Amino acid sequence: LHSSLAGLGSLHAVLSKRRGKVVTDAMVDGTDLIQVTATIPQVESFGLAPELMKKSSGDVTAPELVFSHWEVLDEDPFWIPTTDEEKEDYGQNLLTGDSSTGLDNNALKYIRMVRSRKGLLVDSSKIVVAAEKQRTLSRKK
Repeated sequence: LHSSLAGLGSLHAVLSKRRGKVVTDAMVDGTDLIQVTATIPQVESFGLAPELMKKSSGDVTAPELVFSHWEVLDEDPFWIPTTDEEKEDYGQNLLTGDSSTGLDNNALKYIRMVRSRKGLLVDSSKIVVAAEKQRTLSRKK
């Protein structure tokens, strides 16, 4: 990424919101631009360029995304608190029918983002519970 000094704060804000880490930043010779090299999870890179342009008012150039490495998340997306101590610390399960605990679980968030992008069922709350309550919105001819 190339950024002016004015857009550097918004660049770091967007990167930290998307779990990005700045690797290097250096001044480009002969200009007032700063070249920033950062790593960001691939699933967080969707919509990165428009958000950078919007937040920085055009002070940050469009990112050049290159695959770097794999990294395993240390979170279990399907973890449920079972003991009384865990339930006291993390709360009860939400009654949405899925295995979510309502915690900030990045692995579960990524699974849901990919499933929604592919058009798959994301939450079990979309399953029809009482079919007789449905109605057809199309007009009868």
